[in-house]
This record gives sequence, C-alpha cells and structure tokens, in this order.
Amino acid sequence: MALHSVKVAVIGAGVSGLIAARELQKEGHNVVIFEKNKRVGGTWIYDSKSDSDPLSIDPTREIVHSSVYLSLRTNLPRHIMGFLDYPFAKRESGDPRTFPGHEEVLHFLEEFAGEFGIHGLTRFETEVMKVERKGNEWLVESRRLTRGNDSVSEQVFEAVVVCSGNYVEPKHGVVPGIEKFPGLQIHSHNYRVPHDFKDQVVILIGIGPSSFDISRDIATVAKEVHVATRPIPDLNMKLENVRNICFHTL
Repeated sequence: MALHSVKVAVIGAGVSGLIAARELQKEGHNVVIFEKNKRVGGTWIYDSKSDSDPLSIDPTREIVHSSVYLSLRTNLPRHIMGFLDYPFAKRESGDPRTFPGHEEVLHFLEEFAGEFGIHGLTRFETEVMKVERKGNEWLVESRRLTRGNDSVSEQVFEAVVVCSGNYVEPKHGVVPGIEKFPGLQIHSHNYRVPHDFKDQVVILIGIGPSSFDISRDIATVAKEVHVATRPIPDLNMKLENVRNICFHTL
C-alpha cells in the first residue's frame, strides 16, 4: 500500500492501461481511466471499418483505431500472455487453441477488467485532448464522444500514465516510385478480409508478423502473392503447402 495516495489519470484502457490501473489501485491510489471506445481492450477490439484513406496518410482522414484483421491470431502462446496472478486460461466455451484468435484475447481482457473492478474506474467514450503541466500537477482536458453530449471538461491530477498504444499511427516505408502504381494500395492497418484481392496479383512490402499473416490470408483468394523485403539470405523461396506465395528481396 502506498504511503501517500495520489490521484492518477490513465489514458487508454488497452492491455497497458488495464494493468497500470490495476497495479495503481492495488497500491491505494485514486485512478481514473480515459477511454475513447465503448469498451476495454484497445487494439484487440475488432472493427470491420477502416480509415477512410486506405494508406492512412491523409491527415484529415476518418481514423479507426483498430488494426485487427478478421483472421488474426496471437503469435505468442497463451500461457505467456497472461499475468502471474491471472493466467490466460482456456475457457470451456472459448477458443481452445494455444495461439487463439483475437476474440479470445479480448474476452480475456474484459474478464480481467471485471475481476478487478476496472470498468467502474473508466470513463468510456471520452477522448483526452490535452495534458498540461501546472506546477506539481497535471491538467487533463477531455471531451465526451457520445452523440448529443460533446462537452469538454478539465480535471487536475497528481500523475498521468499514458497508455494510448504504440501502434496507433501506421508506419510508412519509403518506396521510390510507389506513387505511380495504378492499382489498389492499402496499409496493413486497414486490412480486414481478403475478398478485395480475389484473382489478383498482390505484393506485400515487409516481412513482419502481419505480413506473414496477411499474405497467407490473401493467398486463399488471390492469383499470386509476392512478399518483398530487405535482403535476407536464402529468402527466394516458397512456403510449403502454399503454392501461390513467393518471397523476394528488394
């Protein structure tokens, strides 16, 4: 238990925000969580909608927070994704796989929030507009996002924990000449389902976890899928059991 209880603002109710709020509350601090969405879960909340700009470059675009695609599964086994005192256990009616789908992760986070009373600490559909230092305190300006109530309010806190996510803004590589490509261009942040690529020849730039997932997903409907990346020894190959995916170095 903390010797001195302070009022703390936690920005975001994703994984980091949930665990930060739980630990702060356990130490006796007064916690308020600000969350733009209607529920906890952060980046694990699937949204069939995507940014109005497929490349997520236009600063005036309508932004959708989630980057989750429909077929997404974890790339870590569930037994190392839980907490020491709250394991990510299999549910009787849930996804039993060692690498479960995103719905199972979201359900786990919602159960975690319920177990530790975090919903009651959270101001849902509330966006933090500004955080400003005022002497030894912090002034947090927030705005309600509910229809018919877009009121702005200010509140003073002794500490602020920013848990708004490391993957909110899509990263863009520099590919000379890509602006001349006449076909569909889309950032992986905006990928959801493969049907837009049916019978097409598709190239993915990059070879991170999302590229592996999305290339295999698109390959179920596309004519050919090519994955291009920086030079990696012995990368010009095809995946076993997948005939229409090839890897290339740029």
